[in-house]
Amino acid sequence: MFETFRNAWKIADLRKKLLFTLFIVIIFRIGAAIPVPFIDADSLKALMDDMSANSSNLLGYFNMISGGGLEKATLFAMSITPYINASIIIQLLTVAIPPLERMAKEGEEGRKRIAQITRYTTIALGLIQATAYFFYLKQSDILVYDEGGALVFSAFVIILVLTAGSALMMWLGEQINEKGIGNGISILLFAGIVSRGPSMVMQLYQYLQLGGQYYILVPVVVIIFILIIAFIVLMTDAERRIPVQYAKRVVGRKMYGGQSTHIPVKVNMSGVLPIIFASSFLSIPSTIDMFVNQTPGGFWDGFFNAFSPSGALYAILYFLLIIFFSYFYVSIQYNPIEMANNLKKNNGAIPGIRPGKPTSDFISRIISKVVLIGALFLGVIAILPIVFGALTGMGGLSLGGTSILIVVGVAIETVRQIESQMLMRHYKGFLE
Repeated sequence: MFETFRNAWKIADLRKKLLFTLFIVIIFRIGAAIPVPFIDADSLKALMDDMSANSSNLLGYFNMISGGGLEKATLFAMSITPYINASIIIQLLTVAIPPLERMAKEGEEGRKRIAQITRYTTIALGLIQATAYFFYLKQSDILVYDEGGALVFSAFVIILVLTAGSALMMWLGEQINEKGIGNGISILLFAGIVSRGPSMVMQLYQYLQLGGQYYILVPVVVIIFILIIAFIVLMTDAERRIPVQYAKRVVGRKMYGGQSTHIPVKVNMSGVLPIIFASSFLSIPSTIDMFVNQTPGGFWDGFFNAFSPSGALYAILYFLLIIFFSYFYVSIQYNPIEMANNLKKNNGAIPGIRPGKPTSDFISRIISKVVLIGALFLGVIAILPIVFGALTGMGGLSLGGTSILIVVGVAIETVRQIESQMLMRHYKGFLE
């Protein structure tokens, strides 16, 4: 990876793109340090001190991917979660609503219109999310002004600033796509998560100062962290290749086809989305619990405690939901019947499998098996911090789950994009 960046730095055009991307990331980190007005930051920090150990509710999840911006009530406190949610919603609606599906198939013009709809949806979701965050702050007595016209004015400013912060982050990501090395939204998400690295190192150091069993557990944490990264890299690159043979055909005096190729089926086809879906779904009870005062020892108090992130029920449901959402996402993204029809139209066939329905059934079985392996991989990565924290009592360490999966995935994808841009600039045509 470092060799790729070093070679890219030698090319003037890529060097400008790298510097521009770094400039945007610096702007993002500056914005992540600018506080939103009319919020008592010290009281908010005290209230959300346990968020690093409890990332199961929505606020904890937002705090993780915003690089701690939510607990500090900064300009980019909501990070790019409105854009991620808007992209997922529009992607699902594209499959369900025929006009959007036709728009997505209209080429470059259709993609621009889909992107514009996604932007508007992002603003709407950001406004809703900022409003909910404001009411949470008001209920928790975190606001500087809590009554009268000052409260109304502060509500307007806080909601507007948080929504504008999300829109600005979306714009910064698009600038990286246009003038930088690409993958803009993911790079900003990567920067926010990586910024939490020093706090994790400090936590390990504090555990090490306690002595005793932590002299063994802290090195074990570091080893597990390295092994998780290696495992994620291995599974990210893994794929199942379905062999395809194209028949020869004569057009005029030329012969086409006859070559052998394959259809690559990635093991982790859905990426980190199943984890995001599952964590958002399971965060609903704990998020409701934050807004509702329950009687200690009552039924609802016990009900919400059952969904505690450190409990066995939460881990089991988390694992099962990840598997379910993995199958759900792949089912709307891959259509075996359409794949089989495309092979048939291009005179292609899978060796030993008849064209038509047998081919679609074969592809469906292959995808089903591969998705199961990918879903189990995501499930293990997601619940590993919960299991490790329950066994050792070392909570609040980002050993796996969404954070490492995003960081490693973005790093691999960014390196691939840089390599592809380098290849375009060094490709030797037939005239050379």
